[in-house]
Amino acid sequence: MLYAHVPFCEVLCPYCSFNRFPHREDKATAYFASLREEMRMVADLGYRFSSMYIGGGTPTVMVDELVKTIRLARELFEIEEVSTETNPNHLTDAVLGPLEGEVQRLSVGVQSLDDGLLRQMRRYDKYGSAAQILRGLEAARGRLPTFNVDMIFNLPSLTEEVLRRDLETLIASGADQVTYYPLMVSPAVEGPLEKALGRVDYAREEQQYRLISRTLAPSYRPTSAWAFSRSDATMIDEYIVDHDEYVGIGSGSFSYLGGEIYANSFSLRHYADAIERGHPSVDARMRLHRRDQLRYRLMMDLFGLRLDKPAFAEKHGVSVERALPVEYLFLKAAGAFARDDAEAIELSETGRYLLVVMMREFFIGVNGIRDLARASLPEAERALFADEPACGRPMRMPQPVLAGD
Repeated sequence: MLYAHVPFCEVLCPYCSFNRFPHREDKATAYFASLREEMRMVADLGYRFSSMYIGGGTPTVMVDELVKTIRLARELFEIEEVSTETNPNHLTDAVLGPLEGEVQRLSVGVQSLDDGLLRQMRRYDKYGSAAQILRGLEAARGRLPTFNVDMIFNLPSLTEEVLRRDLETLIASGADQVTYYPLMVSPAVEGPLEKALGRVDYAREEQQYRLISRTLAPSYRPTSAWAFSRSDATMIDEYIVDHDEYVGIGSGSFSYLGGEIYANSFSLRHYADAIERGHPSVDARMRLHRRDQLRYRLMMDLFGLRLDKPAFAEKHGVSVERALPVEYLFLKAAGAFARDDAEAIELSETGRYLLVVMMREFFIGVNGIRDLARASLPEAERALFADEPACGRPMRMPQPVLAGD
């Protein structure tokens, strides 16, 4: 899998820890050029990919540059399917038109259809009211093979009444896919988020998840622990479920290859300088112990709702029961399995929620690393986030092995 990161946004949301910068056309134009050059470097190393996922940031912030990047990826790697993210204000003919025939899955970050919550998240003024967003969803329906709507649950101000209303509206919208993420709060954004939205209460998370799962059925079926689709032929946001390894390009992207995690520079200047010199922009790497590699694969397979036991044993040389007895027995005792036989493990609703919790904590950990990396940006780049405590002082990433070592 090829992942490309576009770190520019028109609005910086208070809950987000992804590598992102305020959008400037000159900066973004130069960045896309560097991204394509890095793509050529990856091709020269012999990598080949069938799928591409473009995240951000807001990848559609310059749609013509995005399309040029996708077309180059298809030339270099024979890419068959592309998924990209966007925001509600980009659901226009000017953006959707160029994406037709280029993108197989478009994922729009809606997060909420309640005007009060949109204001709290600083999204209302830029991305529009709930009514305006719904008109955009209607305009996008049917334009691309798969249209996904991203939502967030367990927001501090999200009531059951608002959640039910949002779910009913989404079902009526005809979206091909709905992805409901739990709120994920890394330590660095905890303060700004509490100031903007209030304190997170994890005690009600499971109740909201079960409400989502049961309300979306039977119109949608689970395709991962937090994605719900109308049909089988859909990609999901978590490409790490279907792909054991992936290469990340762009500032702030991650790669996972041969049991090692690689992190690209979060600094736009350092990233551009490295690419201009013809070097990878990897700042750090960390090797996972074999047990952690097995736990990672167990989590990803189960997050995708099904673990193929013979395939797991063939790949890793040991059965899942023998490889991870404590994890396996815990999940079994907790009622996580709807099916557990010689061929496969499949999850119950309880199991799906447990995987939501695990993935939430996993991504909070990843976000913590992102926060540390952003905190170590050069002073001029840190100044762009002056209102965010996470970037107020340099910090070190935990236990890295520097790429040059």
